Amino acid sequence: MQQSAADPLFSSVTDADVVARPTAVKPARLLSIDVLRGLTIAFMIVVNDQMGPAPFHQLSHAKWNGLTATDLVFPTFLFLVGLTTVLSTASRLARNASRREMFVHVVRRALLLILLGFVVNNFPFTHLANARYYGVLPRIGLCYFVAASVLLVSRSWKDKLAIAVVCLLGYWVLMRFVPVPGYGVPTHDVPINDFDGNLTAWLDRQIFSARHLYEKTRDPEGLLSTIPAIATTMFGMLAGMWVRSTATTGRKAAGLLGAGSLLIVLGAVWNVWFPVNKKLWTSSYTLVAAGISTVLLALAIQVIDRWRLGRKGNQGAEPSGDHASAYWPVLVLGTNAILAYLISELGATLLHVFHTGSGRPVGAVIGMAFFRWFSSPAIASLMYSLAFLLVCWLLTYPFYRKRIFLRI
Repeated sequence: MQQSAADPLFSSVTDADVVARPTAVKPARLLSIDVLRGLTIAFMIVVNDQMGPAPFHQLSHAKWNGLTATDLVFPTFLFLVGLTTVLSTASRLARNASRREMFVHVVRRALLLILLGFVVNNFPFTHLANARYYGVLPRIGLCYFVAASVLLVSRSWKDKLAIAVVCLLGYWVLMRFVPVPGYGVPTHDVPINDFDGNLTAWLDRQIFSARHLYEKTRDPEGLLSTIPAIATTMFGMLAGMWVRSTATTGRKAAGLLGAGSLLIVLGAVWNVWFPVNKKLWTSSYTLVAAGISTVLLALAIQVIDRWRLGRKGNQGAEPSGDHASAYWPVLVLGTNAILAYLISELGATLLHVFHTGSGRPVGAVIGMAFFRWFSSPAIASLMYSLAFLLVCWLLTYPFYRKRIFLRI
């Protein structure tokens, strides 16, 4: 069954009271989205590649309950995955792609993300007996598959919101009421977010032995916590549907700001009973992180797309090899996010695998040089990660210049 351009995605009349009818033509690419994604990837590289034992607090994950700026990186990227899935799906349908063709593409892309995740996690020589199967890219692949599949089945915003609510409430019910073997009932025998005595960690230990788990007794990208991560992607899809509507740019920004603020408040309230925790991806954490991502998107749309600050005249927002706006350094990463991530992860691994003549890892030798230059360990760690970011940027730039974009 072919989808015509006259019957665009999300044009259901029943949704018109909340989401304005989108246009039938392909919408212009929003520069704000690429900029926000570029900033997210840049920050991800910085926080993933700290050197030494004492980085700045906000550049490290919270040890358990609580929240730092670093804990917002992954959910923001997942949020953007949901948002861009809406835009790319609408674009493909406008080009008369069949839903069967699109589903095949979704499956292929999800499997490729999972495969790339396995390569990144175990590069270069990990034996299968010690391989890690969970990870960032596998979680993105799973969340993308669910989100894109739902989008092909239904055009309504209501089912996306319903799925998000069911994921968050269902995850809370599992974590709150299901007894954890060997530990007891959460909130009665152990805290709901007990370090090892939570259902998420227990299930991961039943599936994999310690050598396959990132933290030995648990994994921050484990199976059960993927449920609320799907909700994060759904919130991104809802934002994408609103962004694609015919509402004015100012109204879009205002609507996102209001929705994001509401999510933050709801998450803060839920934190009392189900504490914010990135490693467990708790329901309260999902709401707060999605709320902040939504607010950041609203600000980006207001500043970049409405006020057009940093843009030259009426220059379009399509990614190009030239320097059409003041944001082009960020667009180098934002338009090639997966490539930049792969370069950073594989590059960081190589710095630890290859050794100097003295037998020390190359990365450690470079890092010690930074510690000699800066008296503060935190500043030295930051300078090392910024230098690493610059290297990743330089390796990605030629692809941007030649208009080569990795599309999985």
